[in-house]
Amino acid sequence: MVHLPRAAAVVSSVSIVSLAALMSACSPAGSGDNSTTEEVVDTADMVDMLTVKVDETLPFDQTSFTQGLEVAPDGTLYVATGMEGESRIYRTTTDGKELASKDLDPTFFGEGITRVGDHLWQLTWQNNTAIKRDATTLEEVDRAAFDGEGWGLCYRQDADEVIFSDGSAELRRMDPDTLTERGRFTVRYHGKPITGLNELECVGDDIYANVFTTTDIVRIDAETGRIEARIDASALPNNATPDPNHVLNGIAHIPGSDGEFYLTGKRWPDMYRVTFEPK
Repeated sequence: MVHLPRAAAVVSSVSIVSLAALMSACSPAGSGDNSTTEEVVDTADMVDMLTVKVDETLPFDQTSFTQGLEVAPDGTLYVATGMEGESRIYRTTTDGKELASKDLDPTFFGEGITRVGDHLWQLTWQNNTAIKRDATTLEEVDRAAFDGEGWGLCYRQDADEVIFSDGSAELRRMDPDTLTERGRFTVRYHGKPITGLNELECVGDDIYANVFTTTDIVRIDAETGRIEARIDASALPNNATPDPNHVLNGIAHIPGSDGEFYLTGKRWPDMYRVTFEPK
């Protein structure tokens, strides 16, 4: 089984690959004449256009079909992987020393993860099951059921909620202890829903999401769902074995840093410490 066909389940109001074109088309343009009429730009629709600056290249496990990436407060990494019969979660140092690992049921296809205090949540793709784990040992402590597909997770501590993606333009607000759904909101650019939202990372009032099968990351206002920035990560070297499944997938904010993140992908041999800079 390969993972890419799930893109067929993404029914878009705006095509994933047309995100850049949409943003360009909606940008204000000059009139090309000598008119003195001033164009009025609604700043609420302005989107920051950013790129990725690589500050460090680190080794990564190229066998990992990465579905979730998280950094613990002590700087160690949590990595969740997918594919039936291969899915697991493990804790590792940034130089590749594995500290703990747990396999999923071989019928499960692992997806995104997030840490909430002393526990972790790990999603499965089409098994309607989330696994709650001890954050240190990774032992399973509970399970929760959910409707639909599971793709990505991130925890908003100040709001006391977990954000959940399912590949659509909607994000769900979940209880961080039980993963019970509290509500949903739609992610939009210029009023248009943007689908394919995948791996997530919450940083304050922002949600970062990679757009599935692309090298785009979007920064979303967690209260309104409005896209505030598009990050072009195409400059990241993808040194994985050539395969359409081996796409960018893994966003983790580095705690205590000034806007630094780790980025990686599915079966990538490298992880990158990056900042997001104006394009």
